[in-house]
Amino acid sequence: MKVSERRRREVIDALRRGTVPSAGLDLLAVGLDRFTAALDAELETAAQGGAVFKAVRGEYGSGKTFFARWLAERAKRHGLAVAEVQISETETPLHRLETVYRRLCENLSTAEFPPSALRSVVDAWMFTLEEDALAGGVSESDTEALDRAVEALLEKRLAEVSRSAPTFAAALRGYRAAVAGGDPATAEGVLAWLGGQPHVSASAKRAAGVRGDLDHFGALGFLQGLLTVLRDSGHRGLLLVLDEVETLQRVRSDVRDKALNALRQLVDEIDSGRFPGLYVLVTGTPAFFEGPQGLQRLPPLASRLAADFTTDPRFDNPRAVQIRLPGFTRDGLLELGGRVRDLYAAGASPRVPDLVDDAYVALLAEAVAGSLGGRAGVAPRVFLKKLVGDVLDRVDQFPDFDPREHYRLTVRAAELNEVERNALTTDDVELDLP
Repeated sequence: MKVSERRRREVIDALRRGTVPSAGLDLLAVGLDRFTAALDAELETAAQGGAVFKAVRGEYGSGKTFFARWLAERAKRHGLAVAEVQISETETPLHRLETVYRRLCENLSTAEFPPSALRSVVDAWMFTLEEDALAGGVSESDTEALDRAVEALLEKRLAEVSRSAPTFAAALRGYRAAVAGGDPATAEGVLAWLGGQPHVSASAKRAAGVRGDLDHFGALGFLQGLLTVLRDSGHRGLLLVLDEVETLQRVRSDVRDKALNALRQLVDEIDSGRFPGLYVLVTGTPAFFEGPQGLQRLPPLASRLAADFTTDPRFDNPRAVQIRLPGFTRDGLLELGGRVRDLYAAGASPRVPDLVDDAYVALLAEAVAGSLGGRAGVAPRVFLKKLVGDVLDRVDQFPDFDPREHYRLTVRAAELNEVERNALTTDDVELDLP
């Protein structure tokens, strides 16, 4: 696969930091081929006006966040906008849908625009309305007639939304009026309110004819309106990732029950056809989906998301409403290391592929997995960080550095996340090199 220098550098820099790259994940997607056809078909369903709900389960360290961002890249290639929302008890509680909607708008991105792409999307929609009005025969020089035609188109395209969230259309009108009137402060305030932000100035809300802040009950109406704006501005839909829903297990029981009910409501609304173009992906641990403090507390929701995982994982159905990530195996870890080494070597010293050959990659992978209790499934992040930062960078920069002679793997608790720290067996690991 031909890779640009910028894309290569962004991926390598992220791995050096020990984080999931924001782009280029197809270069690192080991073991996900089995899901590709089914997920692409579901993305296309959303792109054509359908709606999809999908759950992904996996243990800590199995790559759920990587999977979600890999799917996000594919969604953008299908013409969808993307928003990733991290569910947390304090920052983004799932039972507060207005907060989820606000985070969605803050993290909204498209193939052309990084987060937050909300203003770019709304501006593109306004431009499309004007172009359609002009195409309908309205003269560009007749500003009053153009305004009326645009207003009529706005009302027509938001008619369905206005029945459940009339203030969404009112805010769009207020935003357009502020932009046309050369009042950027009011326009910014109205746009912030449209994105679910609290504490918007009273003057901005008064100018748009709205009041108060977005609440839990209005959030789904605003989501419906956003989907309409996305579709009419050239985007075929939206992938919404709700990551780390397993955090619900740690909240108070009443809050947990409210959150599960909110999730059930979202699933029901998707099935009812209210959100054409929406693909919702939730990620969680098996304990969340099967344990008494998770999904099983709400049997109707648990039954909706149930899937059969009693058979050999090789025969898991990727089209099911819930799929599982098996986690990394030793062979997967070696394949991933080889891919990263080759990607790095494409823009580095010719010494890299000679000194960091497949045999050395295998030794390093075994050593990292060994330091983490032999658990290859929790080793990828640490392995790639060590491979890039401790080995490849040194081979590339220092002509006399030989990892077989000058490097000893050291894995310390301070550089690990909680899951990796729990698996840690020792601080210093000797590489058994020939």
